[in-house]
Amino acid sequence: MAQNSTIEWTDSTFNPWVGCTKIDRPRNAPSACDFCYAEGWSKRSGHVKWGNHPRRRTTESYWRAPSKWNAGAGEFQRRNGRRQRVFCASLADVFDNQVDPTWRSDLWRLIRECAELDWQLLTKRPQNIRKMLPDDWGQGYANVWLGTTAEDAEAYQQRGKHLLAVPAAVHFVSYEPAMGPLGPLPIAGKVPSWVILGGESGVALDKTRPTRPQWVRDAIAECLRVGVAPFLKQWGRYANNPLVVEDGMSEGDARAADPLSNGKGGGLLDGRFYREFPKTLGVSVAAA
Repeated sequence: MAQNSTIEWTDSTFNPWVGCTKIDRPRNAPSACDFCYAEGWSKRSGHVKWGNHPRRRTTESYWRAPSKWNAGAGEFQRRNGRRQRVFCASLADVFDNQVDPTWRSDLWRLIRECAELDWQLLTKRPQNIRKMLPDDWGQGYANVWLGTTAEDAEAYQQRGKHLLAVPAAVHFVSYEPAMGPLGPLPIAGKVPSWVILGGESGVALDKTRPTRPQWVRDAIAECLRVGVAPFLKQWGRYANNPLVVEDGMSEGDARAADPLSNGKGGGLLDGRFYREFPKTLGVSVAAA
């Protein structure tokens, strides 16, 4: 919960509340929630219990941080040549059924007021998005990116149809951890603007589920085929890196050849990095 996030695809994180419940998948399919990093954080910190327990709203002083970032948006733009991105929420789910609706209303108000920030809302509950949007959503706030997690093709087809049915300035998919092929991106003629790809990290090595290089290679090829921006965040661990899996390098040699500093397991695929972002209008809500 900081202004300077270590997450490679955002700048800052903001959690209006903390707590969540894992999402079950049919037929005991493996879930991205199985080794949730936020749940691990909650256990270490002791601030909130995970699962069917009350969510904890963060403090009023903490809620003032985005307004400060918004006030400094001009300087951020001059320094970086783009708008500041805010991931909301890394330790919760904005579209969680168990959250007090007034908290969500307060969040939408804050997002409207902080129109010079690009808010990245990532959910595992895209079926709830439409009923939890503010009344003035229209075709979407110009500064809100809506995303969902999809660990394989079944999850993408199930969740993506709900995500893409809601109008938004940017739709994105977090294919992380990649636990199976992603498959075709078009759903009812629509595609997301952006796909984040990555292997599982933050888990004991004996529990980490593998990500196959060919799954990622095929997903990036599909992105390029349909005009979607791919962002390969990391391989999660060097045991997933194609330099090891396909080229036979030792993990130590792969680390030397692909020493991605802000990611785990390296980030090269076939000799290049794929770290693209979607093209956005970059205008304020008021202007929109």
